[in-house]
Amino acid sequence: MHTSSRRLRAALLVVLGLLAAVAPLAALGSKEAPASGVPTPANPRIRLATTTSTENSGLLAYLLPFFEAKTGYRVEVVAVGTGAALKLGENGDADTVLVHARALEDAFVAAGYGVDRRDVMYNDFIIVGPAGDPAALSSAADATDAFGRLSGGAAAFVSRGDNSGTHVMELSLWKKAGVVPSGEWYKEAGQGMEPVILMAEALQGYTLADRGTWLAVKDKTTLAIDFEGDPVLFNPYGVIAVNPERWPEANIEGATAFAEFLTSKEGRELIASFKIGGEQLFFPSPAAK
Repeated sequence: MHTSSRRLRAALLVVLGLLAAVAPLAALGSKEAPASGVPTPANPRIRLATTTSTENSGLLAYLLPFFEAKTGYRVEVVAVGTGAALKLGENGDADTVLVHARALEDAFVAAGYGVDRRDVMYNDFIIVGPAGDPAALSSAADATDAFGRLSGGAAAFVSRGDNSGTHVMELSLWKKAGVVPSGEWYKEAGQGMEPVILMAEALQGYTLADRGTWLAVKDKTTLAIDFEGDPVLFNPYGVIAVNPERWPEANIEGATAFAEFLTSKEGRELIASFKIGGEQLFFPSPAAK
């Protein structure tokens, strides 16, 4: 065989070998990727403005992985007081809000900043303070009586002072008690719930707290529940989508998916199952009729 023929044959074998190696890869590339079962939303990012209680309690860390695995959305959380969370929604800096101050929520919707408010869950407010209860709150007839006793200055009272849902409730109770809180005994923190509880611990004073955060942090303090049980201390939470007509870039699809998850059978069961030390922190609102 001539040298040129041998070279031609060798080159042909190399080409055939390369084609044989590439063919399986080409065939593999022509197939669709295996379906993972998780949707791929067009806009997977959801900006959630919410309260410190949902974050401090651990509820969101518990719930969000279920939602994200089910829907393919990714939730970015900003935890502040209710007033600040609603302000983020008002400014278009959130897609949805999860908050707990019904009067503020209704005003947010009425002003055209939010749509599709839904009841999600509830717990209650409590007054925590020194185990010795120097203001004798445990014998108060109701929350109004308890707040009247707090104004006596038997111990410090630490206020959230941040226009949160807890702060709004506190202010309404001072008003019912006919008290304008002031003086050395009244401390405005401008902080979230956990730091305020720890400040009350340091001062051996009182504060109004949501039960969820209290259950999550109570082992860090020597404080105790000194008053609870008045129906006026009911604490409902609602989720509201930011109005896409006011903010067209708002992720209304993601906000709606999140609201539907929270209020679904699965979401309600997950909320009910979230416990610390065997105690349930939040109770799902009844399913909408």
